[in-house]
Amino acid sequence: MPYTRLIVNPAAGAGKTAKKWPQIMSFLKSAGLRFEHDLTEAPGHAIELAKSAARKGYELVVSVGGDGTINEIVNGLHDSGSIADVTLGIVGTGTGGDYIRTIGIPRHHEASCQRLLNPKKLTVDLGVVEYANNGQMARRLFVNFAGLGFDAEIVRATTQKYKVLGSVASYLMGLLSTLMLYRNQEVSLELDGKTENRKVCAVMMSNGKYGGGSMLVAPHADPRDGLLDVLIIDDLSKPDLLWSLPRIYRGTHLTHPKVTLKKAKKIYIQPRQPLFLQADGEFLGESPARFSVLPAALNIIV
Repeated sequence: MPYTRLIVNPAAGAGKTAKKWPQIMSFLKSAGLRFEHDLTEAPGHAIELAKSAARKGYELVVSVGGDGTINEIVNGLHDSGSIADVTLGIVGTGTGGDYIRTIGIPRHHEASCQRLLNPKKLTVDLGVVEYANNGQMARRLFVNFAGLGFDAEIVRATTQKYKVLGSVASYLMGLLSTLMLYRNQEVSLELDGKTENRKVCAVMMSNGKYGGGSMLVAPHADPRDGLLDVLIIDDLSKPDLLWSLPRIYRGTHLTHPKVTLKKAKKIYIQPRQPLFLQADGEFLGESPARFSVLPAALNIIV
């Protein structure tokens, strides 16, 4: 078995990971997997733990948490300079589990642990976003999807204003407050060198199919095709947006006249006024923002 390090986020899944972790640890030990582990202590800690694990020569680094935990670990592996030498394992214990839906990892932790014992590798692309953060340009990788506008405003409200309410209540409060306060924005949108101006509610760049807690945002996305699926929601009214939300869960929103889906390798978004930005459900900062693809950049056990 490979030299293995587990990075566990006890706070993932609204704290449920802390309760599941003893069962996961016991199952893996009884199955004969030899490993060491770390518990994250704060946002951003998994980045440093993953970077350290890669530099110490761990061949398999396993994320025990949600999409945000995966995001941090992948950024840490990339920052180490050794991402090509490491394989990522995933035991999904988060609330949404959007990314593992696309790549086919079971949601139940015993079934996903079993995959670590009988590994099959899948090589996937990663997304990259460059954006503004406190007046400085920053760079972040994402595994699943990133967005500007309405969805990012929900993430900001959920994580910064209502997090203490718990996962479901905080999301609902974030959604309701965003519906009341958000205003669609004029943007300059450049896709692979072609520029257009439009008024948008949101623009989402998807590497995986799902986002926002099982919404089928990009039904045709393929994390191995070297492209991002760009979902553009134009100047939708609030009632129309609210009425259309259930369609996104079913993946039938693409027939809406104000919804456009395109594929691109490079995207640049310059709004008239700054728009908030999220990646893999984590609030990052503001636009303007550039998005691109790192093809075949990550090996995952599926």
